[in-house]
Amino acid sequence: MTEEQKRQLEQQLWNIANTLRGRMDADEFRDYILGFIFFKYLSEKLLAYANEILSEDEIDYLDIPEGTEAGEEIIEAVKEETVAHLGYFLRPSELFSQIAERGAAKGKEGVSTFILDDLARILSNIEKSTMGTESEDDFDKLFEDLDLTSTKLGRTEKAKNEVIVKVLTHLNEIDFELYKSDSDVLGDAYEYLIGKFAAGAGKKAGEFYTPREVSTVLARIVTTGKQRLKSVYDPTCGSGSLLLRVAREAENPGEVEFYGQERNRTTYNLARMNMLLHGVHYTRFNIRQEDTLEHPQHPLNMRFEAVVANPPFSANWSANVTLESDDRFSQYGRLAPGSKADFAFVQHMLHYLDDNGVMAVILPHGVLFRGGAEAHIREFLIREKNWLDAVIGLPPNIFYGTSIPTCVLVFKKCREHPDDILFIDASGNYGKAKNQNYLREDDVERIIATYRDRKVDIKYSYKADIASEISVENGYNLNIARYVDTFEEEELVDLGAVTAELAALDESMIKTDEAITNFCAELGIKAPV
Repeated sequence: MTEEQKRQLEQQLWNIANTLRGRMDADEFRDYILGFIFFKYLSEKLLAYANEILSEDEIDYLDIPEGTEAGEEIIEAVKEETVAHLGYFLRPSELFSQIAERGAAKGKEGVSTFILDDLARILSNIEKSTMGTESEDDFDKLFEDLDLTSTKLGRTEKAKNEVIVKVLTHLNEIDFELYKSDSDVLGDAYEYLIGKFAAGAGKKAGEFYTPREVSTVLARIVTTGKQRLKSVYDPTCGSGSLLLRVAREAENPGEVEFYGQERNRTTYNLARMNMLLHGVHYTRFNIRQEDTLEHPQHPLNMRFEAVVANPPFSANWSANVTLESDDRFSQYGRLAPGSKADFAFVQHMLHYLDDNGVMAVILPHGVLFRGGAEAHIREFLIREKNWLDAVIGLPPNIFYGTSIPTCVLVFKKCREHPDDILFIDASGNYGKAKNQNYLREDDVERIIATYRDRKVDIKYSYKADIASEISVENGYNLNIARYVDTFEEEELVDLGAVTAELAALDESMIKTDEAITNFCAELGIKAPV
């Protein structure tokens, strides 16, 4: 598929999404559209695999007569194979194309066939087909946000049905090209839609979506110098886009294992769908739902080569005294303040970082200079551990829902350059969209090149000596402006030239006044004073 065809597909899907615009908020109709796209994907994936199994017997899965002894025997055999291989099962009559076509069939009065009850049953059956299997956790309540009884779809059952049929019919006309083994067109289109919904969802969006360009920066940083990446972990994984971006930057994307945790149930469902839509087998991702800081769901003895996150900025957390003995926080001697969990996320992530790993986290600028417990933790990380490798200042207004200044902190437990910390001020390099700033491709490339080569670039980057500049001169204050001088001197004013110009203006005004006086005299009127 060409880039133009890809853009057309993305626009088609967005147009279909707009079928529900005006009926509900962006983050609500997102759940319906993305859920139906996912259902279509599961159906096409299963149909292709089922037909592959049945090809030797020259049987088409859609032609199997359900309800007959012979037909049910074949279906049961297919079920056993697909649950083991794909993790789920759908009967021929439950496939997306079949339910969409049934809905599109008009009755005598020109009314669409009622399919809402069947559709709800089918979505439930997908989840039930995984019960007791290895994939059960990955499909559990995956469609719970697809509420087909919501009055936002319509005031009557007939109205709701008409809307859903319209959406399914439009989606049924699109070819996702799943038969192309090297194609990730649908995954890319899904990412596109997530971004579009994030742009329209206000402050809620910041909790689940990291702009692609920023994700690319983090992904390239944590994959620097790694020929093969075994695992990546995101403790606030949102829709899973950042995890997937890391794998895309790795040299072995098809082997990377994904670990993540997300507090919001709806976003947790979105992350699991996103993984499967990108062709990630259910055995290669482990996404869990809970509050990361209070209830980590991955064993505390696990370690990951790459750790990334875009945590909610300055969020509240319990900072309960019982956590002082938690292995993630105990060595620091202080907990992050309850009103600002930024460093709590840093401590949590560092606990899971392997000795040969790299960690990149997006945080508000305040973590660089705030006092109290945060200053204590900041100093401990640099003076006692020497894990901070780089500080990167990002442009303003590049995240949905907030315009506050942000930065990327890069950590390594085994640093190649233990005597200094690299500071990059990329805050002035960006493009401007209608309501949002963004990193351009050249901006991303410059950040990565500077980080990888640890280049010192006047007014852009600087390597600060830890022993003298950071500890003695600045008391572990990491405010980027202290290290990267971006001050632009104003051009010197030539006072002689300015004086001459003013004199010339005065002379010109005298001549102008004389001309006006002469004109007034000719007209017989009083000249202006």
